Amino acid sequence: MAENKTKPTGESVESYFATIHDQPRRDDCEGLARLMSQATHQPAKMWGTSIVGFGSYHYKYASGREGDSCLTGFSSRKSDIAIYLVADFPGRDELLPKLGKYKLGKGCLYLRRLADVDLAILEQLIVGAVAARKRQHGE
Repeated sequence: MAENKTKPTGESVESYFATIHDQPRRDDCEGLARLMSQATHQPAKMWGTSIVGFGSYHYKYASGREGDSCLTGFSSRKSDIAIYLVADFPGRDELLPKLGKYKLGKGCLYLRRLADVDLAILEQLIVGAVAARKRQHGE
């Protein structure tokens, strides 16, 4: 079975931020890292080459594939910041309409800028998603 490519690297989060040449985007990523660290009570760590992750959990699928991943995290993408959250958790549907401007994927919340969203609501979404992930994986 193939080894998981996305794992903690030990690389510097600050070095990753330095590669983001758009200063407003870099500022947003640094602010999001502070918010996520506060929400998770975990330090930021690099997972792979482009994911800033917080905490970790162990997963095992029915297929036998298993590994470790960050509880939550984000990555600066070409047009948005992708925030990795579980797809659904209690209270999510009540919080999303209050968040502001975003796009939603299967397991990601996409933001153009932090100024487009209510940071208190974003923090609640992160806390809820992390709690659901921990429940789901017995952490």
